[in-house]
Amino acid sequence: MAKKTKSPFPTREEILKYIEETPGRIGKRELARAFQLDAGQKILLKKELKKLGDEGLIERGHGRRFKQPGTLPSVTVLEISGIDLDGEILAKPIDWELDSPPPVIYMAPMRHGQRALASGERVLAKLELLKNVEPERVAYEARTIRRIAHAPTETLGVYIQGANGEGRVRSTNRRHKSHFSIADDSGIELAEGDLVLTEALPGKHLGMPRVKVQKKLSSVGPKSISLIAIYEHDIPNRFPQQALDSADAAKAAPLDKREDLRNIPLITIDGADARDFDDAVFAEPDPENDGGWHLIVAIADVSWYVRPDSALDVEAYKRGNSVYFPDLVVPMLPEALSNGWCSLVPDEERPCIAAHMWIDGEGNLKRHKFVRALMKSCARTTYEQIQEANDGRPNKITRPLMDGVIPPLYGAYQSLIKSREGRGVLELDLPEKKIEVDADGNITGVSVQSRFDSHKLIEEFMVLANVAAAEALEKMKQPCMYRIHGEPSREKLLSLKDFLDSVSIPFSLGQVIRPNHFNMILKRAHGTPNDHLVNQVVLRSQSQAEYSPDNIGHFGLALKKYCHFTSPIRRYSDLLVHRALVGGLGAGAGGLEEDHKGYSEMGEHLSDTERRASGAERDAVDRFSALYLSERIGSVFKGRISGVTRFGLFVELDETGADGLVPIRTLSDDYYEHNESRHMLVGKRHGKVYRLGAAVEVILMEADPITGGTTFEIIGESGTTDPAKPGGTKARNRKKSPGKKPIGKKSKGKSRASRRRAKSGK
Repeated sequence: MAKKTKSPFPTREEILKYIEETPGRIGKRELARAFQLDAGQKILLKKELKKLGDEGLIERGHGRRFKQPGTLPSVTVLEISGIDLDGEILAKPIDWELDSPPPVIYMAPMRHGQRALASGERVLAKLELLKNVEPERVAYEARTIRRIAHAPTETLGVYIQGANGEGRVRSTNRRHKSHFSIADDSGIELAEGDLVLTEALPGKHLGMPRVKVQKKLSSVGPKSISLIAIYEHDIPNRFPQQALDSADAAKAAPLDKREDLRNIPLITIDGADARDFDDAVFAEPDPENDGGWHLIVAIADVSWYVRPDSALDVEAYKRGNSVYFPDLVVPMLPEALSNGWCSLVPDEERPCIAAHMWIDGEGNLKRHKFVRALMKSCARTTYEQIQEANDGRPNKITRPLMDGVIPPLYGAYQSLIKSREGRGVLELDLPEKKIEVDADGNITGVSVQSRFDSHKLIEEFMVLANVAAAEALEKMKQPCMYRIHGEPSREKLLSLKDFLDSVSIPFSLGQVIRPNHFNMILKRAHGTPNDHLVNQVVLRSQSQAEYSPDNIGHFGLALKKYCHFTSPIRRYSDLLVHRALVGGLGAGAGGLEEDHKGYSEMGEHLSDTERRASGAERDAVDRFSALYLSERIGSVFKGRISGVTRFGLFVELDETGADGLVPIRTLSDDYYEHNESRHMLVGKRHGKVYRLGAAVEVILMEADPITGGTTFEIIGESGTTDPAKPGGTKARNRKKSPGKKPIGKKSKGKSRASRRRAKSGK
């Protein structure tokens, strides 16, 4: 019998075209059937659909149907949002998540005898697209099928007083355009600026939505900024009492069968503001290998204190990781452990799991050994202190370490750098901004983080230990939660090539893509006006790293085997690796008792909690940056375009690294079209171009610490001319009004239906 030919996997363009052109239900099953995919390809399809969703190219509609973003299904749930100047009742879709405004939806009049719709009510409605409106607008007419009774929803907001003294709540969600009226403050004493959690009440009139105050979360002040991010992203921040009691009851671990490392001069190297120290390092020349080194990376033995299925374990898995804000940390473990028994504080005995590793002079890992041990850190140091000591400026802490501790660390680091360069690790140059706050939570500045060789030294030691852990678990035949990073998709590479062609950097797709190919691109761009731009676009072409028991390697680090072993205080994935090592070594309590059958689901969960933490941290930084800039409204800044979308430009300021939006409506000297593949807006008439990475000068128009929104306008001569559009003109200094275009003239004596037809052009 002839072997069945495997159908080719569809490109993302083919998937998007099928979703756009096919009526009816379109889910994963329908797509798999349409393209005749086998079981393995269905897994790839699931991943591709997730990527398309993450990139905003598709979204889930009713009944798990995929659809293009920005369009509404024929039947959907709406929320009544208010009335327009003509008395028309307006609505909005409840699940609209795009940054662009939703389409205008006019509600058809209710049938005779039915109660009129009230602001805040939800209805299931049938939509009809109104034709002949302006090209840039989309409008619908909606007919109510039935009202929907829905449970009260929570709103996080800031308490303010209206002009008449009436209490109101301003939502922290920038998509909520109106304030909320406080119908019941539940007897809670409130002051202007307090952060409150409210419960929505059913609307009874076409006015401001009404809420009941559930509780006050914090008084007015900068410290409420991180709380906003915690609540908006549903970050667990209160430990169950049983977990706290378990942490408080923890005691020192005995030496027992552990290897004794207390006489080894292990040191911790962390940031100056670090409070937990979960890794310590040591290096010495290897007498059996000329030019080689013996390294020890000792990691706090969290598995000794957090046993599987305990109250501590359940809560740690729920959190997935610690979350770091500029002014506070939401830890994965209670403070009694994270800052106590699991923190490698100096001159205190602490249990650890240590990786002994031997490398040659080129930094290649020759062999390794993992042990459960007891250690005593001889010093707590910072990156700055270690770097200054190595540069010949030791202080009272690092001076005793100059004899046999710090120099070997840098010697081993130099060998590891050779290995890194030999592998061709992806080397992106994208500075990280740091929010500086004082003890009271007041922001004192926004700066770009300094980066020293001491940072890179610790990174290389940790990468080596992570590789050794993955190799050890495979040799032990123990389950491993890998840290995987796939190579870029074909579609992203095609988009990258299209962009690189526009800046005259060659990039061939007829080759096996490796990280070093991207490094060659970055090297060509280095020192040119497109340097920052190319780094940004190369970063966006990469896949997202995640956790999985199925190993595909780590593309960015150019490694075939890689897991996270070095931070079990703050990452549950590392705790899983520790348990597997303890179980494989037969090193006592706290190891895996059996193979975890749910590793795939656990990997997805931990990847999700990591993304949740990143989103919360990013939102907090945006709000702190907006708070810092809020006193400089009207100031002029220099910056670079850090994002290009169809609704405007994102600009990152050179001075602080803070970023904000330049709405496309403010670019009023032309009609601008979005060229997605080349990351630019192009003027249709004059050919002016605003490109990702381009230098611009902006004026600060708005900075809102509550929502984190920052708005700029570009001033002066900015942008370049598109070569395809000769005769480009200079930017005009005068601006057109950014106000709304009239939909149609109001005509006295006409019915609402007639006025609606006049608006839509019917």
